[in-house]
Amino acid sequence: MSCMPVPAQSSPVQPLPGYDPYSGAIHTVIAGELREMRDMLERLAEVLVADEHFANCYLEQLQSFDYLVQHADECVNVLERIAAGEDSLSAISQVRLGAVQDRLRTALRGC
Repeated sequence: MSCMPVPAQSSPVQPLPGYDPYSGAIHTVIAGELREMRDMLERLAEVLVADEHFANCYLEQLQSFDYLVQHADECVNVLERIAAGEDSLSAISQVRLGAVQDRLRTALRGC
């Protein structure tokens, strides 16, 4: 993927309305950041689950880690699909967590 250089100073030329030449790059970078957070959550959950006493006391709360990992995965996938050129509605339609898909669709209706 080729990227346009970021100008040191703002230029008098403005992008076309609705067009952002940096959109694909920033979506990809944010997806990578979310993936890193997801990986850290998974490692933390593994440490906590390994402590039998802690796991027994907080089993219900530990299930939140699984949801957070899935949630992060869905957000990463949406961002990557959009960065690859897929339109937002198509990218959102593939989200498997219903509540996340609903919030994304609601956000688009507000545009």
